[in-house]
Amino acid sequence: MDIILVQDVDNLGGSNEIVKVKNGYARNFLIPRGYAIEANPGNRKQLDERLKQLKKKEEKMLAEINSVIAKLNEAPLKVGAKTGTSGKIFGSVTPLQISRAIKEQKGYIIDRRKISINEEVKELGTYQASIDFGNGQHADVAFEVVGE
Repeated sequence: MDIILVQDVDNLGGSNEIVKVKNGYARNFLIPRGYAIEANPGNRKQLDERLKQLKKKEEKMLAEINSVIAKLNEAPLKVGAKTGTSGKIFGSVTPLQISRAIKEQKGYIIDRRKISINEEVKELGTYQASIDFGNGQHADVAFEVVGE
């Protein structure tokens, strides 16, 4: 029996996939629990329409991500840090500080958990950070640590 999975099912497939399973498994387990629906012609049309909408939404999101990446790469971010007399900073620069700098200087809100700093920042200078946008999209952003 062909069914359309409504949500991910372990060892079977992901949501919006058409899979072939035994009749009893579909009728007694998957369909009553809301994991799947029968793959009749009407449901297949709905699936096709849902996939089209998901594709349009993903294309729109990718275009938005690319514009954000372009805006972030225009000029390096300036991150302020308190320094000692020798130019070393107290503590280190964290993804939270970079997230705040992006919000203040570029106007975008990026979650600090999506930012990773490539090396430990203990002195003034220019460094790189990686931002993971999901869906395989990531950007390397330059930031400059300046004394406050």
